[in-house]
Amino acid sequence: MSVAVRTLDGMAGNEQKVPHGEEADAEAWQRLSAYAYLSAPERLEYIAVMRVFCGTLLADLSVSDLLAKLAEKDAPGASLDAETLTRRLEELVRWGNLLRSTHTVKATSITEYQRSRSRYQLSKLGERVQRSADEVLAGADAAREVSSELLVLVDRGLREIAAMAAAPGGADPQKALERISTLFVQFAEFAESVRDFYAYLGQVLARYDLDSAEYQGFKELLLDYVEAITEDVSFRAPRIAAHLDVAWPHLPMLLARIDAHAAGMGALADGLTETRVQRSRGRDIADWEGLREWFTDTGGHSSQVDQLRDATLRALQSLLANAKRMLRSASGEMSRRKDLLRLAAWFDAAEPEEAHDLAVAAFGLYGARHLGVAPDPDRSVPAYVSWWTGPVVDVPVALRERGSRTPRGRAAAAEDHSEQKRHLMEQARQQAEARQAAADELRSASGRFDQVRLSAPAMRLLLELLTTALGNARLSKDARDFLLDGAQADDVDLGIRLNAWRTPGRSTVLRSVEGDLTADDLTLAAESPAIESTSAPAMGEASA
Repeated sequence: MSVAVRTLDGMAGNEQKVPHGEEADAEAWQRLSAYAYLSAPERLEYIAVMRVFCGTLLADLSVSDLLAKLAEKDAPGASLDAETLTRRLEELVRWGNLLRSTHTVKATSITEYQRSRSRYQLSKLGERVQRSADEVLAGADAAREVSSELLVLVDRGLREIAAMAAAPGGADPQKALERISTLFVQFAEFAESVRDFYAYLGQVLARYDLDSAEYQGFKELLLDYVEAITEDVSFRAPRIAAHLDVAWPHLPMLLARIDAHAAGMGALADGLTETRVQRSRGRDIADWEGLREWFTDTGGHSSQVDQLRDATLRALQSLLANAKRMLRSASGEMSRRKDLLRLAAWFDAAEPEEAHDLAVAAFGLYGARHLGVAPDPDRSVPAYVSWWTGPVVDVPVALRERGSRTPRGRAAAAEDHSEQKRHLMEQARQQAEARQAAADELRSASGRFDQVRLSAPAMRLLLELLTTALGNARLSKDARDFLLDGAQADDVDLGIRLNAWRTPGRSTVLRSVEGDLTADDLTLAAESPAIESTSAPAMGEASA
Protein backbone atom coordinates (compact mmCIF):
# COMPACT_ATOMS: atom_id res chain seq x y z
CA MET A 1 0.00 0.00 0.00
CA SER A 2 1.22 3.51 -0.76
CA VAL A 3 -0.06 7.02 -0.26
CA ALA A 4 0.45 10.13 -2.39
CA VAL A 5 2.17 13.05 -0.70
CA ARG A 6 2.28 16.63 -1.96
CA THR A 7 5.11 18.83 -0.74
CA LEU A 8 4.54 22.14 1.00
CA ASP A 9 5.43 24.17 -2.07
CA GLY A 10 2.29 22.72 -3.62
CA MET A 11 3.63 22.35 -7.15
CA ALA A 12 1.17 20.49 -9.35
CA GLY A 13 2.31 16.99 -10.11
CA ASN A 14 5.04 17.06 -7.48
CA GLU A 15 3.96 13.86 -5.78
CA GLN A 16 5.83 10.83 -4.59
CA LYS A 17 4.84 7.40 -3.36
CA VAL A 18 5.36 6.64 0.32
CA PRO A 19 5.53 3.09 1.69
CA HIS A 20 2.84 1.88 4.03
CA GLY A 21 5.18 2.08 7.04
CA GLU A 22 5.53 5.83 6.52
CA GLU A 23 1.82 6.52 6.03
CA ALA A 24 1.49 8.26 9.40
CA ASP A 25 4.40 10.58 8.59
CA ALA A 26 2.93 11.26 5.17
CA GLU A 27 -0.42 12.23 6.70
CA ALA A 28 1.30 14.55 9.18
CA TRP A 29 3.30 16.11 6.34
CA GLN A 30 0.12 16.66 4.36
CA ARG A 31 -1.55 18.35 7.33
CA LEU A 32 1.41 20.72 7.70
CA SER A 33 0.51 22.12 4.29
CA ALA A 34 -2.41 23.89 5.99
CA TYR A 35 0.14 26.24 7.63
CA ALA A 36 1.70 27.28 4.31
CA TYR A 37 -0.47 30.38 3.85
CA LEU A 38 0.84 31.87 7.13
CA SER A 39 4.35 32.17 5.65
CA ALA A 40 3.38 33.08 2.07
CA PRO A 41 4.27 36.58 0.78
CA GLU A 42 0.54 37.41 0.65
CA ARG A 43 -0.03 36.17 4.21
CA LEU A 44 -2.11 39.19 5.28
CA GLU A 45 -4.55 38.68 2.39
CA TYR A 46 -4.82 34.95 3.13
CA ILE A 47 -5.46 35.63 6.84
CA ALA A 48 -8.19 38.16 5.99
CA VAL A 49 -9.88 35.62 3.72
CA MET A 50 -9.69 32.85 6.34
CA ARG A 51 -11.14 35.16 9.01
CA VAL A 52 -14.19 35.75 6.82
CA PHE A 53 -14.74 32.00 6.49
CA CYS A 54 -14.17 31.42 10.22
CA GLY A 55 -16.78 34.06 11.04
CA THR A 56 -19.56 31.90 9.56
CA LEU A 57 -20.82 28.40 10.33
CA LEU A 58 -21.50 25.87 7.56
CA ALA A 59 -21.59 28.61 4.94
CA ASP A 60 -20.22 28.46 1.42
CA LEU A 61 -19.13 31.71 -0.22
CA SER A 62 -18.51 32.68 -3.80
CA VAL A 63 -15.84 35.11 -4.98
CA SER A 64 -18.34 37.96 -5.20
CA ASP A 65 -19.65 37.25 -1.69
CA LEU A 66 -16.12 37.19 -0.31
CA LEU A 67 -15.18 40.46 -2.04
CA ALA A 68 -18.23 42.15 -0.50
CA LYS A 69 -17.37 40.91 3.02
CA LEU A 70 -13.71 41.95 2.67
CA ALA A 71 -14.75 45.42 1.51
CA GLU A 72 -17.23 45.69 4.38
CA LYS A 73 -14.50 44.93 6.95
CA ASP A 74 -11.84 46.99 5.08
CA ALA A 75 -9.55 43.94 5.25
CA PRO A 76 -6.14 43.73 3.47
CA GLY A 77 -7.67 41.74 0.59
CA ALA A 78 -10.46 44.25 -0.13
CA SER A 79 -8.56 45.73 -3.08
CA LEU A 80 -8.11 42.40 -4.89
CA ASP A 81 -9.88 41.77 -8.16
CA ALA A 82 -12.02 38.68 -8.75
CA GLU A 83 -9.35 36.84 -10.75
CA THR A 84 -6.61 37.35 -8.15
CA LEU A 85 -8.92 36.38 -5.30
CA THR A 86 -9.90 33.23 -7.17
CA ARG A 87 -6.22 32.24 -7.39
CA ARG A 88 -5.86 32.84 -3.63
CA LEU A 89 -8.88 30.63 -2.94
CA GLU A 90 -7.57 27.86 -5.19
CA GLU A 91 -4.27 27.91 -3.29
CA LEU A 92 -6.15 27.54 0.00
CA VAL A 93 -8.08 24.61 -1.49
CA ARG A 94 -4.83 22.96 -2.56
CA TRP A 95 -3.32 23.42 0.91
CA GLY A 96 -6.41 21.90 2.57
CA ASN A 97 -7.76 25.02 4.33
CA LEU A 98 -10.85 25.31 2.10
CA LEU A 99 -13.13 22.88 0.27
CA ARG A 100 -15.04 23.32 -2.96
CA SER A 101 -18.75 23.51 -2.28
CA THR A 102 -21.41 21.50 -4.10
CA HIS A 103 -23.89 24.37 -3.93
CA THR A 104 -26.24 24.58 -6.94
CA VAL A 105 -25.75 27.79 -8.93
CA LYS A 106 -28.80 29.80 -10.00
CA ALA A 107 -27.81 32.67 -12.27
CA THR A 108 -29.92 35.25 -14.10
CA SER A 109 -27.13 36.47 -16.38
CA ILE A 110 -23.95 35.21 -17.98
CA THR A 111 -21.79 37.43 -15.78
CA GLU A 112 -23.43 36.11 -12.62
CA TYR A 113 -23.01 32.54 -13.86
CA GLN A 114 -19.29 33.05 -14.47
CA ARG A 115 -18.72 34.59 -11.03
CA SER A 116 -20.95 32.30 -8.96
CA ARG A 117 -20.23 28.82 -10.27
CA SER A 118 -17.26 28.37 -7.90
CA ARG A 119 -18.10 28.41 -4.19
CA TYR A 120 -15.92 27.49 -1.24
CA GLN A 121 -16.39 26.41 2.36
CA LEU A 122 -14.10 26.02 5.37
CA SER A 123 -12.44 22.71 6.24
CA LYS A 124 -12.05 21.47 9.82
CA LEU A 125 -8.24 21.63 9.62
CA GLY A 126 -8.33 25.13 8.13
CA GLU A 127 -10.61 26.40 10.90
CA ARG A 128 -8.32 25.03 13.63
CA VAL A 129 -5.17 26.45 12.03
CA GLN A 130 -6.71 29.93 11.64
CA ARG A 131 -8.05 29.86 15.20
CA SER A 132 -4.58 29.03 16.53
CA ALA A 133 -3.01 31.77 14.39
CA ASP A 134 -5.47 34.36 15.74
CA GLU A 135 -4.69 33.32 19.31
CA VAL A 136 -0.95 33.75 18.67
CA LEU A 137 -1.47 37.15 17.04
CA ALA A 138 -3.78 38.34 19.81
CA GLY A 139 -1.67 37.63 22.89
CA ALA A 140 1.57 35.77 22.21
CA ASP A 141 3.72 38.28 24.19
CA ALA A 142 1.24 38.99 26.98
CA ALA A 143 1.74 37.81 30.53
CA ARG A 144 -1.12 35.40 31.22
CA GLU A 145 -2.45 35.18 34.74
CA VAL A 146 -2.45 31.72 36.31
CA SER A 147 -5.97 30.49 37.07
CA SER A 148 -5.06 29.15 40.51
CA GLU A 149 -8.68 29.28 41.66
CA LEU A 150 -9.43 26.42 39.26
CA LEU A 151 -7.13 24.15 41.27
CA VAL A 152 -9.58 24.35 44.18
CA LEU A 153 -12.40 23.31 41.85
CA VAL A 154 -10.30 20.40 40.53
CA ASP A 155 -9.72 19.22 44.11
CA ARG A 156 -13.43 19.44 44.92
CA GLY A 157 -14.49 17.73 41.68
CA LEU A 158 -12.11 14.81 42.18
CA ARG A 159 -13.37 14.33 45.73
CA GLU A 160 -16.96 14.14 44.46
CA ILE A 161 -16.06 11.74 41.63
CA ALA A 162 -14.13 9.47 44.01
CA ALA A 163 -17.12 9.36 46.37
CA MET A 164 -19.53 8.61 43.51
CA ALA A 165 -17.32 5.85 42.08
CA ALA A 166 -16.88 4.13 45.47
CA ALA A 167 -20.56 4.36 46.43
CA PRO A 168 -22.57 1.10 46.64
CA GLY A 169 -24.26 0.33 43.35
CA GLY A 170 -21.97 2.64 41.41
CA ALA A 171 -22.42 6.22 40.32
CA ASP A 172 -25.21 7.69 38.25
CA PRO A 173 -23.80 7.82 34.69
CA GLN A 174 -25.28 11.21 33.80
CA LYS A 175 -24.08 12.93 36.98
CA ALA A 176 -20.65 11.30 36.68
CA LEU A 177 -20.37 12.49 33.05
CA GLU A 178 -21.20 16.06 34.05
CA ARG A 179 -18.65 16.04 36.88
CA ILE A 180 -15.89 14.52 34.70
CA SER A 181 -16.46 16.96 31.79
CA THR A 182 -16.37 19.94 34.16
CA LEU A 183 -13.29 18.62 35.93
CA PHE A 184 -11.19 18.22 32.79
CA VAL A 185 -12.21 21.61 31.38
CA GLN A 186 -11.07 23.26 34.63
CA PHE A 187 -7.84 21.27 34.75
CA ALA A 188 -7.00 22.01 31.07
CA GLU A 189 -7.49 25.75 31.62
CA PHE A 190 -5.30 25.71 34.74
CA ALA A 191 -2.48 23.69 33.14
CA GLU A 192 -2.48 25.88 30.01
CA SER A 193 -2.29 29.09 32.07
CA VAL A 194 0.67 27.68 34.05
CA ARG A 195 2.57 26.79 30.86
CA ASP A 196 1.93 30.21 29.30
CA PHE A 197 2.97 32.11 32.42
CA TYR A 198 6.23 30.22 32.94
CA ALA A 199 7.09 30.53 29.24
CA TYR A 200 6.68 34.31 29.55
CA LEU A 201 8.70 34.31 32.77
CA GLY A 202 11.58 32.44 31.12
CA GLN A 203 11.55 34.91 28.23
CA VAL A 204 11.85 37.86 30.60
CA LEU A 205 14.52 36.37 32.87
CA ALA A 206 16.70 35.58 29.85
CA ARG A 207 17.24 39.33 29.39
CA TYR A 208 20.39 40.93 30.75
CA ASP A 209 19.36 44.50 29.99
CA LEU A 210 16.91 44.99 32.86
CA ASP A 211 17.14 48.41 34.48
CA SER A 212 16.40 49.07 38.14
CA ALA A 213 12.67 49.78 37.61
CA GLU A 214 12.12 46.62 35.55
CA TYR A 215 14.14 44.58 38.00
CA GLN A 216 12.06 45.85 40.93
CA GLY A 217 8.82 44.91 39.16
CA PHE A 218 9.97 41.40 38.26
CA LYS A 219 11.37 40.89 41.75
CA GLU A 220 7.98 41.59 43.29
CA LEU A 221 6.40 39.34 40.66
CA LEU A 222 8.61 36.41 41.60
CA LEU A 223 8.67 36.88 45.33
CA ASP A 224 4.91 37.39 45.65
CA TYR A 225 2.98 35.97 42.71
CA VAL A 226 5.16 32.97 41.83
CA GLU A 227 5.58 32.05 45.45
CA ALA A 228 1.80 32.12 45.96
CA ILE A 229 1.27 29.87 42.95
CA THR A 230 3.91 27.38 44.07
CA GLU A 231 2.54 27.21 47.61
CA ASP A 232 -1.03 26.72 46.38
CA VAL A 233 0.00 23.91 44.03
CA SER A 234 2.15 22.24 46.69
CA PHE A 235 -0.75 22.37 49.15
CA ARG A 236 -3.39 20.98 46.75
CA ALA A 237 -1.26 18.36 44.95
CA PRO A 238 -1.20 15.71 47.78
CA ARG A 239 -4.96 15.99 48.27
CA ILE A 240 -5.63 15.63 44.54
CA ALA A 241 -3.27 12.64 44.37
CA ALA A 242 -5.14 11.00 47.29
CA HIS A 243 -8.49 11.46 45.55
CA LEU A 244 -7.05 9.94 42.37
CA ASP A 245 -5.80 6.90 44.31
CA VAL A 246 -9.29 6.34 45.72
CA ALA A 247 -11.03 6.66 42.35
CA TRP A 248 -8.44 4.84 40.23
CA PRO A 249 -9.64 1.21 40.77
CA HIS A 250 -13.23 2.20 39.89
CA LEU A 251 -12.43 4.24 36.75
CA PRO A 252 -12.67 1.44 34.11
CA MET A 253 -16.13 0.41 35.26
CA LEU A 254 -17.26 4.03 35.65
CA LEU A 255 -16.13 4.96 32.12
CA ALA A 256 -17.78 1.84 30.72
CA ARG A 257 -21.12 2.75 32.35
CA ILE A 258 -20.83 6.30 30.96
CA ASP A 259 -20.15 4.96 27.46
CA ALA A 260 -23.17 2.70 27.68
CA HIS A 261 -25.32 5.61 28.87
CA ALA A 262 -24.10 8.25 26.40
CA ALA A 263 -22.10 6.81 23.53
CA GLY A 264 -21.98 10.15 21.71
CA MET A 265 -19.93 10.10 18.54
CA GLY A 266 -18.20 6.93 19.65
CA ALA A 267 -20.98 4.99 17.92
CA LEU A 268 -19.98 6.67 14.67
CA ALA A 269 -16.42 5.48 15.09
CA ASP A 270 -17.62 1.94 15.76
CA GLY A 271 -19.80 1.91 12.64
CA LEU A 272 -17.28 3.58 10.33
CA THR A 273 -13.84 2.17 11.00
CA GLU A 274 -12.11 4.74 8.77
CA THR A 275 -13.62 7.68 10.70
CA ARG A 276 -11.59 8.97 13.63
CA VAL A 277 -13.50 10.57 16.50
CA GLN A 278 -11.84 12.84 19.02
CA ARG A 279 -13.76 12.29 22.22
CA SER A 280 -14.25 14.86 24.96
CA ARG A 281 -11.63 14.92 27.67
CA GLY A 282 -12.12 12.48 30.50
CA ARG A 283 -13.92 9.80 28.47
CA ASP A 284 -10.72 7.76 27.95
CA ILE A 285 -8.41 6.25 30.55
CA ALA A 286 -5.46 7.97 28.83
CA ASP A 287 -6.86 11.37 29.90
CA TRP A 288 -6.89 10.22 33.51
CA GLU A 289 -3.32 8.97 33.21
CA GLY A 290 -2.25 12.41 32.03
CA LEU A 291 -4.05 14.00 34.98
CA ARG A 292 -2.35 11.60 37.40
CA GLU A 293 1.11 12.26 35.91
CA TRP A 294 0.62 15.99 36.54
CA PHE A 295 0.28 15.55 40.32
CA THR A 296 2.12 12.29 41.16
CA ASP A 297 5.40 10.59 40.22
CA THR A 298 4.73 7.68 37.86
CA GLY A 299 7.07 5.32 36.06
CA GLY A 300 10.21 6.92 37.45
CA HIS A 301 9.32 10.34 35.95
CA SER A 302 8.88 13.42 38.08
CA SER A 303 5.47 15.03 38.21
CA GLN A 304 4.59 18.43 36.81
CA VAL A 305 4.35 19.72 40.38
CA ASP A 306 8.04 18.88 40.94
CA GLN A 307 8.94 20.50 37.62
CA LEU A 308 7.01 23.58 38.72
CA ARG A 309 9.12 23.83 41.88
CA ASP A 310 12.33 23.40 39.86
CA ALA A 311 11.26 26.10 37.40
CA THR A 312 10.53 28.49 40.29
CA LEU A 313 13.99 27.80 41.78
CA ARG A 314 15.68 28.48 38.43
CA ALA A 315 13.71 31.72 38.08
CA LEU A 316 14.91 32.86 41.51
CA GLN A 317 18.50 32.01 40.58
CA SER A 318 18.22 34.06 37.38
CA LEU A 319 16.80 36.95 39.39
CA LEU A 320 19.72 36.80 41.81
CA ALA A 321 22.20 36.75 38.92
CA ASN A 322 20.61 39.92 37.53
CA ALA A 323 20.74 41.50 40.98
CA LYS A 324 24.49 40.80 41.33
CA ARG A 325 25.16 42.22 37.88
CA MET A 326 23.24 45.42 38.63
CA LEU A 327 24.99 45.89 41.99
CA ARG A 328 28.45 45.51 40.47
CA SER A 329 27.57 47.88 37.66
CA ALA A 330 26.17 50.56 40.02
CA SER A 331 29.12 50.46 42.44
CA GLY A 332 31.78 50.44 39.73
CA GLU A 333 33.04 47.05 40.85
CA MET A 334 32.53 45.42 37.44
CA SER A 335 36.10 44.73 36.39
CA ARG A 336 37.12 44.61 32.72
CA ARG A 337 40.75 43.80 33.56
CA LYS A 338 40.66 40.38 31.93
CA ASP A 339 39.18 41.75 28.72
CA LEU A 340 41.64 44.64 28.56
CA LEU A 341 44.62 42.34 29.07
CA ARG A 342 43.43 40.12 26.21
CA LEU A 343 43.03 43.18 23.95
CA ALA A 344 46.51 44.42 24.91
CA ALA A 345 47.99 41.04 23.94
CA TRP A 346 46.27 41.29 20.55
CA PHE A 347 47.72 44.77 20.00
CA ASP A 348 51.21 43.56 21.00
CA ALA A 349 51.16 40.70 18.48
CA ALA A 350 49.51 42.66 15.63
CA GLU A 351 51.19 44.30 12.66
CA PRO A 352 50.70 48.09 12.20
CA GLU A 353 47.89 47.68 9.64
CA GLU A 354 46.18 45.00 11.75
CA ALA A 355 46.48 47.24 14.83
CA HIS A 356 44.53 50.00 13.07
CA ASP A 357 41.78 47.57 12.15
CA LEU A 358 41.75 46.22 15.70
CA ALA A 359 41.39 49.72 17.18
CA VAL A 360 38.52 50.47 14.83
CA ALA A 361 36.74 47.21 15.75
CA ALA A 362 37.34 47.60 19.53
CA PHE A 363 36.65 51.32 20.03
CA GLY A 364 34.83 52.41 16.88
CA LEU A 365 37.48 55.08 16.13
CA TYR A 366 37.05 55.38 12.40
CA GLY A 367 39.37 57.72 10.55
CA ALA A 368 38.09 60.86 8.82
CA ARG A 369 37.47 60.58 5.08
CA HIS A 370 37.66 63.77 3.02
CA LEU A 371 35.76 63.50 -0.24
CA GLY A 372 35.84 66.31 -2.76
CA VAL A 373 32.43 65.81 -4.31
CA ALA A 374 30.56 68.92 -5.45
CA PRO A 375 26.96 69.22 -4.29
CA ASP A 376 24.02 69.88 -6.55
CA PRO A 377 24.33 73.49 -7.77
CA ASP A 378 20.52 73.87 -7.95
CA ARG A 379 20.10 73.01 -4.29
CA SER A 380 21.13 75.68 -1.80
CA VAL A 381 21.59 74.58 1.79
CA PRO A 382 21.74 77.22 4.54
CA ALA A 383 24.75 77.24 6.83
CA TYR A 384 22.69 76.48 9.93
CA VAL A 385 21.47 73.11 8.59
CA SER A 386 23.08 70.19 10.44
CA TRP A 387 25.03 67.60 8.48
CA TRP A 388 22.95 64.96 10.21
CA THR A 389 19.63 66.15 8.79
CA GLY A 390 20.88 67.87 5.64
CA PRO A 391 20.70 66.49 2.09
CA VAL A 392 23.16 63.79 1.12
CA VAL A 393 25.55 63.77 -1.82
CA ASP A 394 25.83 60.70 -4.02
CA VAL A 395 29.42 59.45 -3.99
CA PRO A 396 30.58 57.30 -6.92
CA VAL A 397 31.39 53.70 -6.08
CA ALA A 398 35.01 53.98 -7.28
CA LEU A 399 35.61 57.02 -5.10
CA ARG A 400 33.81 55.54 -2.10
CA GLU A 401 35.56 52.15 -2.16
CA ARG A 402 38.97 52.83 -3.77
CA GLY A 403 39.42 56.59 -3.42
CA SER A 404 39.82 56.92 -7.19
CA ARG A 405 37.76 58.92 -9.67
CA THR A 406 38.93 56.88 -12.66
CA PRO A 407 36.43 54.21 -13.72
CA ARG A 408 37.89 50.72 -14.03
CA GLY A 409 37.00 47.79 -16.20
CA ARG A 410 34.94 47.80 -19.33
CA ALA A 411 31.31 48.55 -19.78
CA ALA A 412 28.96 45.67 -19.22
CA ALA A 413 27.47 44.02 -22.28
CA ALA A 414 23.84 44.59 -23.11
CA GLU A 415 21.61 42.00 -21.50
CA ASP A 416 20.36 39.35 -23.90
CA HIS A 417 16.57 39.00 -23.79
CA SER A 418 16.27 36.62 -26.70
CA GLU A 419 15.30 33.69 -24.48
CA GLN A 420 12.53 35.68 -22.82
CA LYS A 421 11.27 36.85 -26.22
CA ARG A 422 11.25 33.30 -27.54
CA HIS A 423 9.36 32.11 -24.47
CA LEU A 424 6.72 34.86 -24.83
CA MET A 425 6.31 34.16 -28.54
CA GLU A 426 5.85 30.46 -27.87
CA GLN A 427 3.31 31.21 -25.16
CA ALA A 428 1.37 33.52 -27.49
CA ARG A 429 1.44 30.89 -30.25
CA GLN A 430 0.04 28.24 -27.93
CA GLN A 431 -2.75 30.57 -26.79
CA ALA A 432 -3.63 31.38 -30.41
CA GLU A 433 -3.72 27.68 -31.32
CA ALA A 434 -5.95 26.95 -28.32
CA ARG A 435 -8.43 29.67 -29.33
CA GLN A 436 -8.42 28.48 -32.95
CA ALA A 437 -9.14 24.92 -31.80
CA ALA A 438 -11.99 26.24 -29.66
CA ALA A 439 -13.42 28.11 -32.68
CA ASP A 440 -13.22 24.95 -34.83
CA GLU A 441 -14.99 23.00 -32.09
CA LEU A 442 -17.82 25.56 -31.94
CA ARG A 443 -18.34 25.53 -35.71
CA SER A 444 -18.47 21.73 -35.77
CA ALA A 445 -20.91 21.62 -32.83
CA SER A 446 -23.27 24.26 -34.23
CA GLY A 447 -26.78 22.93 -34.60
CA ARG A 448 -26.33 20.20 -31.98
CA PHE A 449 -25.16 22.05 -28.87
CA ASP A 450 -27.61 20.06 -26.77
CA GLN A 451 -26.00 16.79 -27.95
CA VAL A 452 -22.31 17.51 -27.32
CA ARG A 453 -20.28 18.60 -24.28
CA LEU A 454 -17.91 21.44 -25.07
CA SER A 455 -14.42 21.77 -23.69
CA ALA A 456 -13.58 24.55 -21.25
CA PRO A 457 -11.81 26.80 -23.85
CA ALA A 458 -14.70 26.37 -26.31
CA MET A 459 -17.24 27.26 -23.62
CA ARG A 460 -15.30 30.40 -22.64
CA LEU A 461 -15.06 31.50 -26.29
CA LEU A 462 -18.78 30.88 -26.81
CA LEU A 463 -19.69 32.97 -23.75
CA GLU A 464 -17.36 35.72 -24.95
CA LEU A 465 -19.01 35.82 -28.39
CA LEU A 466 -22.50 35.61 -26.90
CA THR A 467 -21.83 38.56 -24.61
CA THR A 468 -20.64 40.64 -27.58
CA ALA A 469 -23.58 39.56 -29.74
CA LEU A 470 -26.16 40.51 -27.10
CA GLY A 471 -24.39 43.82 -26.64
CA ASN A 472 -24.61 44.51 -30.39
CA ALA A 473 -28.32 43.51 -30.63
CA ARG A 474 -31.19 45.93 -31.04
CA LEU A 475 -34.56 45.15 -29.49
CA SER A 476 -37.57 45.52 -31.77
CA LYS A 477 -41.23 44.49 -31.66
CA ASP A 478 -43.45 42.97 -34.31
CA ALA A 479 -47.14 42.18 -34.24
CA ARG A 480 -46.69 39.20 -31.93
CA ASP A 481 -43.54 39.51 -29.81
CA PHE A 482 -40.18 41.19 -29.28
CA LEU A 483 -37.26 40.40 -31.62
CA LEU A 484 -33.49 40.72 -31.50
CA ASP A 485 -32.04 42.48 -34.55
CA GLY A 486 -28.34 42.25 -35.39
CA ALA A 487 -27.45 39.93 -32.51
CA GLN A 488 -24.19 38.64 -33.90
CA ALA A 489 -20.47 38.76 -33.09
CA ASP A 490 -17.51 38.17 -35.43
CA ASP A 491 -13.91 37.23 -34.76
CA VAL A 492 -12.02 37.69 -38.01
CA ASP A 493 -8.79 36.22 -36.68
CA LEU A 494 -10.52 33.00 -35.63
CA GLY A 495 -12.86 32.93 -38.64
CA ILE A 496 -16.06 32.48 -36.67
CA ARG A 497 -19.39 34.28 -36.40
CA LEU A 498 -22.01 33.72 -33.74
CA ASN A 499 -25.67 34.53 -34.55
CA ALA A 500 -28.41 34.70 -31.94
CA TRP A 501 -32.12 35.24 -32.37
CA ARG A 502 -35.11 35.11 -30.10
CA THR A 503 -37.34 31.99 -30.23
CA PRO A 504 -40.15 32.27 -27.66
CA GLY A 505 -40.86 29.02 -25.89
CA ARG A 506 -37.60 27.34 -26.88
CA SER A 507 -34.27 27.32 -25.04
CA THR A 508 -30.64 26.67 -25.86
CA VAL A 509 -28.69 24.32 -23.58
CA LEU A 510 -24.91 24.77 -23.63
CA ARG A 511 -23.10 21.84 -22.03
CA SER A 512 -19.42 21.90 -20.98
CA VAL A 513 -17.08 20.18 -18.59
CA GLU A 514 -17.38 23.17 -16.23
CA GLY A 515 -21.19 23.11 -16.07
CA ASP A 516 -24.34 23.65 -18.09
CA LEU A 517 -25.91 26.97 -19.13
CA THR A 518 -29.54 27.32 -20.29
CA ALA A 519 -30.43 30.40 -22.38
CA ASP A 520 -34.23 30.79 -22.32
CA ASP A 521 -36.03 31.92 -25.51
CA LEU A 522 -32.74 32.08 -27.41
CA THR A 523 -31.27 30.12 -30.34
CA LEU A 524 -27.58 30.17 -31.33
CA ALA A 525 -25.65 29.25 -34.45
CA ALA A 526 -21.90 29.37 -35.12
CA GLU A 527 -20.57 29.64 -38.68
CA SER A 528 -17.74 31.02 -40.77
CA PRO A 529 -18.04 34.73 -41.64
CA ALA A 530 -17.72 33.86 -45.34
CA ILE A 531 -21.03 31.94 -45.28
CA GLU A 532 -23.97 34.32 -45.63
CA SER A 533 -27.26 33.06 -44.30
CA THR A 534 -30.56 34.05 -45.93
CA SER A 535 -32.73 33.73 -42.89
CA ALA A 536 -32.27 33.02 -39.24
CA PRO A 537 -34.33 29.82 -39.05
CA ALA A 538 -32.29 28.27 -41.86
CA MET A 539 -29.17 28.36 -39.76
CA GLY A 540 -28.04 25.48 -37.58
CA GLU A 541 -30.09 25.71 -34.44
CA ALA A 542 -29.24 24.61 -30.93
CA SER A 543 -32.32 24.04 -28.86
CA ALA A 544 -33.59 21.82 -26.14
